[in-house]
Amino acid sequence: MSATTGTPIPNVASAHLNTLDDTLEALRQQTARLTRWGRLLAERLRAGNRVLAAGNGGSAAEAQQLAAELVGRYHDERRPFSAIALHADTSSLMALGDEYCHDYAQVFARQVTAHARPRDIVVLLSANGRSRNLTLAAEAGIGAGATVWALTGPGPNPLTNVVDDAICLPGTAAAVQEAHLVAIHILCATLEQELRAN
Repeated sequence: MSATTGTPIPNVASAHLNTLDDTLEALRQQTARLTRWGRLLAERLRAGNRVLAAGNGGSAAEAQQLAAELVGRYHDERRPFSAIALHADTSSLMALGDEYCHDYAQVFARQVTAHARPRDIVVLLSANGRSRNLTLAAEAGIGAGATVWALTGPGPNPLTNVVDDAICLPGTAAAVQEAHLVAIHILCATLEQELRAN
């Protein structure tokens, strides 16, 4: 029954919410890691480093959300920080996809190689952790001296095998993506708290 209307919750909605509860509970167990990430993010961005973010499909939208929160603001008024959602540069994405059509998986790795510098942070989002374009981007980030993080679904998976640190969550692709957005908000809230404290 719905607490507000007294009507039954449809089975589809109930099943989705139950799955999401499980995924969010797993995210709750990762709050110490997210706090470490947020503090390091504050340190690096204050020092002039940047964030590069990427994902496919719904995860691309979340990568773009992260970039928007950093260039704009999450909650607090503060100076803007450098953050790029790699898929949002559509001209580069389309040109690379066309020029490297024999290996489309290079579309993010080429951008990471072009933009990433030592001590930058690369954030890669994937509901399954098996996208080759993200694993190649992770390898490019490591090669550039950047710190590479992944938010994925169940692990281990190919992406978690090549990054510096990862948060792997159980659940359906939809629940994992929804929890990743919560993780991004926690990361941004922690960043801004750290900036206020220092």
